[in-house]
Amino acid sequence: MAKKPHPERVRGRTGRRVDIREVRQRFLIVCEGEQTEPNYFRAFQVPGLVITIKDTRERGKKLIQKAEHLRELADYDQVWCVFDRDDLTPSQIAEAYQYAQQTSIRIAFSNQAFEIWYLLHFDYHNTAITRSDYCERLGKKIGQEYTKNSHGMYNLLFRRQALAMVHAARLIAQYTPRRPAEDDPATTVYELVDELNKYRRP
Repeated sequence: MAKKPHPERVRGRTGRRVDIREVRQRFLIVCEGEQTEPNYFRAFQVPGLVITIKDTRERGKKLIQKAEHLRELADYDQVWCVFDRDDLTPSQIAEAYQYAQQTSIRIAFSNQAFEIWYLLHFDYHNTAITRSDYCERLGKKIGQEYTKNSHGMYNLLFRRQALAMVHAARLIAQYTPRRPAEDDPATTVYELVDELNKYRRP
């Protein structure tokens, strides 16, 4: 009887056996912003991943549609859209979520701003504040002026990432049922970060 191939190995096009654990996951991350979110995720270096970052000025449902179009151009294992509430109406946010669900695209949404994810690296915040207050508080936490185009935030905050994950999950858990347009403050960026971290090699 012929010996069955090892379940964790397959043959590549050259006939060489390839450990499937070597096959890297491909993520497409489509961001509403052109600086804050792309700068953060471009610094997210994981050897087991191929991460494609696209920044666009599209918002709401149009952002999801942009991601859907980009997905058709290449083979991706996961597709995510990252955006904030900004001045989107509740109906526009609901429409974006509905379309994302229909197209199997995941959302990392922050209310009101992506910077809530940064603040959660330091403390648990469950009180709504203005977008300008986020920048002011962050500046105090990191000991330098914070602006939307600040680089190096991922590396600066990395050692506190586990704490931010706990804080963000706790924050989301307080909203039952979930209403993304109304849950303020809140962020599901931690869900995307968690997915990316799954492919870190020990």
